[in-house]
This record gives sequence, structure tokens and C-alpha cells, in this order.
Amino acid sequence: MRIGILALQGDFEAHGNVLRRLGVEVVEIRVPSDLDSCDGLIIPGGESTTMTLGIDREQMAEPLRAFGRQGRPIFGTCAGLIMLDRAHLGIMDIVAERNAFGRQVRSFESDLDLGLDGGPVHALFIRAPWISERGPGVELLAEVDGHAVA
Repeated sequence: MRIGILALQGDFEAHGNVLRRLGVEVVEIRVPSDLDSCDGLIIPGGESTTMTLGIDREQMAEPLRAFGRQGRPIFGTCAGLIMLDRAHLGIMDIVAERNAFGRQVRSFESDLDLGLDGGPVHALFIRAPWISERGPGVELLAEVDGHAVA
């Protein structure tokens, strides 16, 4: 299995390290053609405005949308989730609110039960978004304090 990680900005290196430890072949996505051989894609956390500029600079928006239309899985964390929403790439039928949990001084950790083998996932929320709206085809995986986060 080959998983691409959008490597224009953000925490792509940490995602790659975890995947490699799991035996997954990782492709750092920097130009549209890098997507061709990937079975799935991760859009990492980072800073959403800077990430948008990188996507525009490298002309990645339409190739990313096409990747999603092909039914290949895409996973977005933090700024990556924001990139997937209606106002940005429009790949997911959601509205993600930037910095919804507040400033960096309000950062926190939480265990999310996603129904995965191995139990809850320990998550860090640093100026994190939440999902304020989702379409009928979007399955809610986790909430924190009544707010959809996955």
C-alpha cells in the first residue's frame, strides 16, 4: 500500500514516520503527478492559510479534488480537515471552523473512541477546528464537548 502525504506545509514528516513504522510505503506529495501512484492520501495539520497558498502555488487543488472523486481515501488532520471542507477544496460535505476551541493557551488532550481496533486514539487539540455542519452522507466518528471533530 502506498499512502501519499501532502508535503507542502505542516506536520507531514511525523505522519510519514508513523506510517513507515506500520510498514506502509510513503510518498511525499509535492506536485500533482506524485498522486498518481497513491492508494490514499493524508493532508496533515499545519497552518491552513499557508497550506492554501502552497496548494495554489503548486496547482494542486484540482488534482486533489480528482483524487477524491476517484473514491480514493483522504484523511485530514487539523488544517488538513479544513482543506477538505466546502469552502476550501470541497472534497467533504462539511464546514470546518478554524481555531474553534480557542487560542493556543486553551490547548488540550482527549481520548477519542473511533471504534478502531486497539481502543481510543489519544488526540491533541492545539487551535483545532471542529465541524460545525455536515451533509447527510458524512458519518460522525467522534465528538469533544458536543462538537464534531472526526
